[in-house]
Amino acid sequence: MDPTRQPLADALASYAGRWPDEEGVAEFGAWLREAKRPFHRETREGHFTGSAWLVSADGQRALLMLHRKLGRWLQPGGHADGDTDLAAVALREAEEETGLRELDVLPDIFDVDRHAIPARGDEPEHWHYDVRHVVVARGGEAFVLNEESLELAWRPVADIASDPASDPSLRRMATKWLALRDAALG
Repeated sequence: MDPTRQPLADALASYAGRWPDEEGVAEFGAWLREAKRPFHRETREGHFTGSAWLVSADGQRALLMLHRKLGRWLQPGGHADGDTDLAAVALREAEEETGLRELDVLPDIFDVDRHAIPARGDEPEHWHYDVRHVVVARGGEAFVLNEESLELAWRPVADIASDPASDPSLRRMATKWLALRDAALG
């Protein structure tokens, strides 16, 4: 395996050990091993992305965005664009998509989600291998809307976890966060 991919391979193995009942983690490892350019959006079949489970300093709320293209409430995130450090990608995307500064990214993978992105224009349907990290807002919480979202909102994590209308992956992350919050924020 390309040595630049090894840190992600190790992080995925660690994640699989912490969450042995989660399905689909093996697909991430296989994609990492087999794809020629898994971190580049030009790989039309699919590519790695990095997302931020962006929480308030006290861990009680998460900042979600109403995604302009998909029309759904989601966490900030985006394409790796060749960067193999998906924690850094999650941090970068959180800053770019919310305008928040003084953010800390926790190093361990928090969640993974493989999902299909619908065809749009000349871009065919493809897979996002989304690797998610917890990002904590240590400074102010005043966000700035950008062109990728229609709206941003701080939502109580407990409400996200219990809302059947929430995206299933958001509910899963909210439920995980409620279980891990105290230990993660130490």
